[in-house]
Amino acid sequence: MGLFDFFKKEQKESLDKGLEKTKTSFFDQLSKAVVGKAKVDEEVLDDLEEMLVHSDVGVGTTIKIIKRIEERVARDKYVSTSELDKILREEVAALLEENNSGKGTQISLPAGIKPYVIMVVGVNGVGKTTTIGKLAAQFHKAGKKVVLGAADTFRAAAVDQLIIWGERVGVPVISHGMNTDPASVAFDAVKKGVEMGADVVIIDTAGRLHNKVGLMNELSKIKRVMQKFIEEAPHEVLLVLDGSTGQNAVLQATEFTKATDVTALAITKLDGTAKGGVVIGISDEFKIPVKYIGVGEKIEDLQIFNKYEFVDSLFSRKK
Repeated sequence: MGLFDFFKKEQKESLDKGLEKTKTSFFDQLSKAVVGKAKVDEEVLDDLEEMLVHSDVGVGTTIKIIKRIEERVARDKYVSTSELDKILREEVAALLEENNSGKGTQISLPAGIKPYVIMVVGVNGVGKTTTIGKLAAQFHKAGKKVVLGAADTFRAAAVDQLIIWGERVGVPVISHGMNTDPASVAFDAVKKGVEMGADVVIIDTAGRLHNKVGLMNELSKIKRVMQKFIEEAPHEVLLVLDGSTGQNAVLQATEFTKATDVTALAITKLDGTAKGGVVIGISDEFKIPVKYIGVGEKIEDLQIFNKYEFVDSLFSRKK
């Protein structure tokens, strides 16, 4: 069984469907570029470069990929256009490997840390609260005790939405309502997690970027109060980005990595866009592991990111 063959059938089908717009757009263009050509030449590589940029892989990352393919073409002397799909898959997977992305195969928590505290950040509208709800559902289904903290207290909708998710999943949500101190919510959520022996505590935070200093201070304060109970908290800072916004997601990642120490990424809404290549570009540019991707509305459509299944779905033609 090869590296591209070991995924759960249902998840793979969901991923294939979620990336269909990106895949169709890319291969429609690639087919036109290689028609009538027997080998990968400079013209084919120029067209490939343009297509990768168009798929929002990003200029810097695209140049890296093209350079690697050029080196293979030079080394092997002759590379046919029919081999290009396979080479592309291999080089993108290798790039993601270097950035420590896509190692997971199933949802899990590190051993020996309890509760594992995740602070979730991201601007409003990217699917942050929904991502938290889906994560909570998957952890709960896996038999883990989960506590949620509604610390996005500047939007009543965010607080209410998280409470609804908690009721739906069957996990406690710590909420002080709207316009209350976010750090106080985080404090009580971690305290509750410790008291009930929770496996994971997930803290929602406000998604404002109009004042970077204010955002940095707020996130720093939330961290400090959580550390009164757990010195290492948060163990993970998960940045949620909307993949359908393409390069705007890159700009958001830039701002949030300035404001706090982001340790993992979740990229959502890939099913509604032809810009799925942004996953590759963001992983490469920020050297932060992509941990989750969203490819649909269902709870299970928030998937653990696995580089092999991703590049297989993105760069494999239909049989």
